Amino acid sequence: MSMTIGLAGKPNAGKSTFFKAATLADVEIANYPFTTINANHGVTYVRAECPCKEKEKPCGKCVDGVRLVPIDIIDVAGLVPDACKGRGLGNTFLDELRQAQAIIHVVDASGGTDAEGNPVDIGDHDPLDDVAFLNREITMWLYGILERNWVKLSRKIQAEGLKLEIVIAEQLAGAGINESHVNAALIETGLARMDHVKWTEEDMIRLCDTMREISKPMLIAANKADIAPRENLDKLRELDRIVVSTSAAAELALRSAAKGGIIKYTPGDSDFEMLTEDITKPQKKGLEAIHKVIKRFGTTGIQECINRTVFELLDLIVVYPVEDEGKWSDKLGNMLPDAYLMKRGSTCHDLAYQIHTEIGDRFLYAVDARTRLRLGEKHELKNGDVIKIVSTAK
Repeated sequence: MSMTIGLAGKPNAGKSTFFKAATLADVEIANYPFTTINANHGVTYVRAECPCKEKEKPCGKCVDGVRLVPIDIIDVAGLVPDACKGRGLGNTFLDELRQAQAIIHVVDASGGTDAEGNPVDIGDHDPLDDVAFLNREITMWLYGILERNWVKLSRKIQAEGLKLEIVIAEQLAGAGINESHVNAALIETGLARMDHVKWTEEDMIRLCDTMREISKPMLIAANKADIAPRENLDKLRELDRIVVSTSAAAELALRSAAKGGIIKYTPGDSDFEMLTEDITKPQKKGLEAIHKVIKRFGTTGIQECINRTVFELLDLIVVYPVEDEGKWSDKLGNMLPDAYLMKRGSTCHDLAYQIHTEIGDRFLYAVDARTRLRLGEKHELKNGDVIKIVSTAK
């Protein structure tokens, strides 16, 4: 499935550093607001355990049994208060977020930047304010779209007897909201039982807030955790959502050092291995400091953010389709050539369609490559399954 994670937050919270660390893309990073003017699109990876560890030989697609499955990531420019009214770089960036299935909100946990991203003393700004602000901006952006034609839409629903959820979904389609999101939000808010003509502005904002939560699940990256006051991290961890302590700067330094052959490091590892002693004093000092950071937090947190967004927030699994169930390979003998991210609860038939429409249309059955058992179209896939699809497609 096509997967896009959005990186959001105010300017100067470390989004561009996070993006570069996650993708090694060439983006501008600077200590002033609005470094990112146009959204950066890149490819990052979710980390999974490769099934080839069960075989005698490695597949050649993983690193020491760690399979990195590609996903799209988008770094939108920093949002400032009232962006939904067009302030700062405003709605352009909210519009960029519509492509994302989930959002990683990069928060400056150190409290060293104000609401607009300008540097202040560490601890001077409350990061909880940033969390509330981003939620409100996205909610009010949705409300702005819905409210624009609400009187006309409301009359249309009544006059033509149209379904409320269909009309709202059509109005918000450009924001990445579908009928099931609207339906769930109507039920959760209790507005499904109330005549839409009697909805107040507050009701509509509440509906938009709930649709935001459902359609754009969010994880908090408590960035600059290595310099953040402990009480800031504690406050963020008390929030009713996934919060990961991160140091995007440490991850970027490790990825760059690994790329330069100085260390051996796979994103998400809890340590790194020196490959050379031929480094400068500043480099050595920097790596020692990073070692302390990952010893304190377990990892730099960047890979954990990506993995937990994919596997927990979006509840996806990794499935490996093959053509030869004995060798776990394709026709050319490439072992475990593909890794597909799929929604938990997906079936063998869903996987067939994911591979190709014609294979889905002409599906006969599937085979579990581990057990060699034949599986029907409605068989539910599990994380890490290696599956052969049999169809009449040529």
